[in-house]
Amino acid sequence: MEYLGWCMVMGAVWMLGESKFRQILVPNASALGSLCFVMILLCPIPILFFADSLQKGLHHRFYVCLGSIAMINFAVCTILTAAGIADYIETMPVSHGILAITVATIFVHLFQYIRTEKNKTDRLLLIGLLAAILCIAVETTSVYFVTLMSGLFVGAGMLILLFVNIVRAIKNVQDIELKRQQSEIRKNQEQNEKMSLQMIQTLSTTIEAKDAYTRGHSYRVAQYAALIAEELGWTPEEILNLKRATHLHDIGKIGIPDPFLNKPAQLTDDEYNLIKKHTVIGAEILKDITLIPHAAEIARSHHERYDGKGYPDGLAGTEIPIHARIVAVADCYDALNSRRIYRNALPPEVVYEEFRKNRGTQFDPEITDIFLKLLKEKRLPQWDPSQEEPDTYNLPDMQLTVSKFISDIMATIKSQEDAKSYDFLTGLPMRNLGERLTAEFMQTHDGCLVFLDMDNLKKINDIYGHKAGDRALKCLGKLLQKRADQGISCRLGGDEFLMFLPDTDPNSLSLQMDDLFQKFHTITTDDPELRFATLSAGLCLCSTDDSFEDCYSKADKALYYVKQNGKNQFFFYQQIDRSTLAASGSGKDLELVAESLQKSGIYVGALDLNYRDFARQYEYMCQLVTRSQCRCYLAMITIETLVDTVPDIESIEQALEYMEQAIRQNIRRVDICTRYSSLQYLIILFEPDETHIPDIIERIFTQYYHQCDSHDFQPSYEYLEISPQEL
Repeated sequence: MEYLGWCMVMGAVWMLGESKFRQILVPNASALGSLCFVMILLCPIPILFFADSLQKGLHHRFYVCLGSIAMINFAVCTILTAAGIADYIETMPVSHGILAITVATIFVHLFQYIRTEKNKTDRLLLIGLLAAILCIAVETTSVYFVTLMSGLFVGAGMLILLFVNIVRAIKNVQDIELKRQQSEIRKNQEQNEKMSLQMIQTLSTTIEAKDAYTRGHSYRVAQYAALIAEELGWTPEEILNLKRATHLHDIGKIGIPDPFLNKPAQLTDDEYNLIKKHTVIGAEILKDITLIPHAAEIARSHHERYDGKGYPDGLAGTEIPIHARIVAVADCYDALNSRRIYRNALPPEVVYEEFRKNRGTQFDPEITDIFLKLLKEKRLPQWDPSQEEPDTYNLPDMQLTVSKFISDIMATIKSQEDAKSYDFLTGLPMRNLGERLTAEFMQTHDGCLVFLDMDNLKKINDIYGHKAGDRALKCLGKLLQKRADQGISCRLGGDEFLMFLPDTDPNSLSLQMDDLFQKFHTITTDDPELRFATLSAGLCLCSTDDSFEDCYSKADKALYYVKQNGKNQFFFYQQIDRSTLAASGSGKDLELVAESLQKSGIYVGALDLNYRDFARQYEYMCQLVTRSQCRCYLAMITIETLVDTVPDIESIEQALEYMEQAIRQNIRRVDICTRYSSLQYLIILFEPDETHIPDIIERIFTQYYHQCDSHDFQPSYEYLEISPQEL
């Protein structure tokens, strides 16, 4: 505002000189001429200040130098006038020269400045300044000729300049207020955007808090995606938007039930189809979010494949948005490079090979090449797998606080949910919780997975009621709880249990299982209602590199093997391939089998309804033979393994399947068959001609050899007549 001040001072001085008050202060009328000369001498200074302020200091140094010359000239002229050496009019040419230079320079500078500026008030000031300069030029010229008009033009010029500056000052005040309001609006908008982003990221944190294994996943994927985008030459703003959108790529998982997200075993087709819906759910959630560009398309399309075999839309190639193609690579890398409940992190060489193999099929080839280059050059950030807390990722203080708060809440909720996931009867974790805890434990400890089954529970329930069955389950639960201090025990459902014993060897395991079986036998012996209860168990030795699903399947196969070979024992899966399978079941005495089938459902065969029905039918046939004097036969077909071969379980199961088909297609509808053990089938032949039995068996073997190409097995048979004396 210095130009306004100077103009007001100069105007006040002129008005004072023209008023009657001047006659009191300055009795000599010629003083008016001196005052006019003084104003002409000092005119360059306020004009220079004004021009410098108008141009925002663009030529500040030059104007300071020119103003200093004008001030020195005024001082010299004043001293000469006071000393009587020369008056103002004699020294005026020098002042005029300085004023002319000042006016010409400012006019050129202002003309250049106004051409580049769009502010209309600056143009008004230019007009006012030119009018003031014109008035000063007239005043300068008239001082030599007309003394009666001294000061008139200078005053008029100053008044014009004053008026113009008042208008500009008002305009500047309006502009300042407008800028303040705009700045306040922009500040509020930035705060709202920041809060919105934090809320959205907090929501993402909430989703990840549902699963401890994916905590920090979105943050890491965002960092990987940003590196890829940087290699593609994206601008910083585009990279920032990509990172923000990537934080929300899995937001749709908020609509997926926790048991499916945390399931340690392989998902069923229905469960997998439900998991795939998280892309559509995420896109629906983000479709109206304009604050973060491309968030919805990333959430929807980050599981699409470059060959068109992805989901949910089956897009292919460049039909997939570029942002989603980048996130697909980053997302897959973090999944392979991180520990999951069903496996540990994969080695770097395996991860590299996975991307190389899927280049152009699952992933965009250009983006894959860039990512493989980043992998090879080791430019990807490394995360400590032992630290999954949010502060590992250097989040802002506010977001860190919110993330920890949400994580604590989710941990509390999860602990409460886990408390509800315990079996009231046995006190053991139920299936979902038990499998999850077991899978987590297996990732950090070698050990043995035990699939345990209580035999004959249904018979106890049928004879003595469900209270007796519950009592048997409760007793077994207490025994398993004592071993839960060392590992994990859970109830899968019904009469099935799962147990993981860490850091142990086969010999120690055998001793522990013998102790468990003995203690349970003692309990059932002391309680007459539980005397039929026994235990069968399949064991699988496993290491931290093995997956829960694979070990679970192997333990189940070992249990099935036990069930097929007499129950009330345990067996290691690792022993099955090395055992003498030829002796398993093939040495059963047929008369003992017949005696076993007569014991009112107390049988030694596989526990399934077909066999139970077979046992009941055998009892019926025995009664029929006694009452009707009909002739019925019990035949046993045994698949014997050759001496020089040790087939695996899969080969045995395939051979048995072919044998079952051959039996069903070659016996009559009145005959009955069932699978008895791991290598045997039983057949009840109703009133056949005994001489035709070898022909029947021969037809069965012929069809079996026709279907089975393996030469590792040789079937044999024997039969006996069902006599009334066996009842």
